[in-house]
This record gives sequence, structure tokens and C-alpha cells, in this order.
Amino acid sequence: MVNVTVTAIEDPERALALSYAPRDRRAGLHALFALDTALGQVLRTTREPMVGQMRLAWWREALARLDSGPPPAEPVLQALASDVLPLGPTGQTLAAMTDGWEVLLGTIDDRTIGDHGRLRGEILFEQAGVVLGAGSDPLGEAGRGWALADLAAHLSDPAMAARARDAALPLLASATCHRWSRRGRALGAMTHIARLNLAGPATPRRVARLAWHRFTGR
Repeated sequence: MVNVTVTAIEDPERALALSYAPRDRRAGLHALFALDTALGQVLRTTREPMVGQMRLAWWREALARLDSGPPPAEPVLQALASDVLPLGPTGQTLAAMTDGWEVLLGTIDDRTIGDHGRLRGEILFEQAGVVLGAGSDPLGEAGRGWALADLAAHLSDPAMAARARDAALPLLASATCHRWSRRGRALGAMTHIARLNLAGPATPRRVARLAWHRFTGR
């Protein structure tokens, strides 16, 4: 039985953060996060681990094939082919994100948590950085922290949720101390949102905090 849930509803704060990306790179950034959502949807709608593995295997193979042929009639894959791959990322690299979700189909422990952060969040943020041209920003630790904060919010086991939260906090603290480049501020804002989510419920000040980051990079 899968013991993690994934929220499929679009978060208005995420939409705001992604709007901070340069206009000509927003489609690519949206496509990458749509891929993450689609992979999470596999877990949200799967009760049997074997079925989940089969569905993730389909995504893994389909992503890898983007490097050698046209995409199938699947909207996320088509968006990746048109808006992401021409900017540098490869389908093979993105295919590794499926492993970050697949680890959640088994027993969740400290190793699982670490693998999820690395294979989901780090790859997602680093490839988003390629799309944005934001290679100087702390993409790896921001991505791991973001993914683990999201995992902590959706794990059904309170003890493991706390472990994921504890692993996310220092990563997010380090990444949000950095002054993000102008091109990377969409990802910086996502990192701030993850840290704010761990700190407590939403308040009107959150939007002001994100606006401050947009203009200063802090």
C-alpha cells in the first residue's frame, strides 16, 4: 500500500513563483513542474506498488525516447519536447526523476527520504536551472529541500514526516540565505515557499515576502 499522498491541485503561490521566470522560459519551467505533478499523480492514484512501478516505467521509457524521436500524444511529454529539450535538458536526465517517485512505493525510511530529495527535487531544480540559465544558484540543495518539505506535508506516518521535515530545514535555510540571480528567482521563490510551509500556516505576509525576493533575490 502506498503510504504517501500527493496533492494535484494547482497552488496559487506556486503559480505566482513560476511567473517570476523570464517570459521566454516560463513555458519550459511550467512543463518541468507539470512533469513532477504527473509523476506524483501516479502515486496519488495507485493502491498497488506493482501497478505504480509499471506506470512509472512507462514514463521512464517515454521520457528517454524523447531524445531520439517525436513525443507521443501526451500533453506533458509534448510540452517537454517543444519547450524544454531545445534549451539543454535531455529526456534521459528527466527520466531519472521517476526513480525519485518510485522509491516511495516501498518502505519509507531515511534512505528513501534522501533518495527522493536527490532524484526528484535535485534533478528537477537543476534541469529548471538549465532552462532558466541560472547555473550560479544553489539549485541542488534548494531542490532537495523543496522536495522533502513537500514530502513531509504528505506522508501519512507522522514520525517519517518529521524526519523529512528535519532533513528539509537545513537545506532550505542554506538555499534561502543565498542571493538568487535574476533568472533563477522563480526557483528561489519556490524555495522560500517550501520554507514558509514548514514554518506554519499561510499569512498575508507570505505574498509580500515573495515580492521582496522577486525584487532583491533575497
